[in-house]
Amino acid sequence: MSPRAAAVNEAMRARSRARIMQATVELVDERGFERTTLGDIAERAGLARGLVSYYFTGKRILLQTSMHRLMHQTLGAALAGLTDADPAELWLATAIDTVLGLAAARPTLMRTHLSLILAPSAEGFIQDAEQKRFGGLLREVLARSGSADPIADHAVLRSALMGACMGLLLPGAEAEPSMIRNDLFVRYGLDPGVRPSPFRTP
Repeated sequence: MSPRAAAVNEAMRARSRARIMQATVELVDERGFERTTLGDIAERAGLARGLVSYYFTGKRILLQTSMHRLMHQTLGAALAGLTDADPAELWLATAIDTVLGLAAARPTLMRTHLSLILAPSAEGFIQDAEQKRFGGLLREVLARSGSADPIADHAVLRSALMGACMGLLLPGAEAEPSMIRNDLFVRYGLDPGVRPSPFRTP
């Protein structure tokens, strides 16, 4: 196979995977995890059912990978509006607001994602390529903020963001988003006014 043909095939595979992951987040957001089947996802993506199973070994892995892609794309788009001239605290504030904003805007998706991460399973925490890209963005933000060990500090920030999202989404005991935001900003020494809050003030 020529290098050009291989590149074309790889591009086609990437497009198919992207369509599957996009269909997954759309359907789970609309119907919930249990009511979404792999057949539904294939139909929404406009692909054969077998392709879904070819690229992803199960619905749980598919959703987690799809969520990692959504978080990576959402954070990447938010950070793309910043420049090297912007203060480091604005980068970190933007990252925090983006993750909290995604949880507030897509609660069904984020609740499902967190529940799958925390549920006992053979797969454990899935560190797929999309998750690594998302983590890479957070490590870049931490490095800009002066972190001496972005890898270790990323683990702490990831845990803080997961806990914050759980606080926002705990059924029957949802915390006020602005309160959760302010707590994280204080924890990381950020001025809440460094960027406009996406959440209303209580």
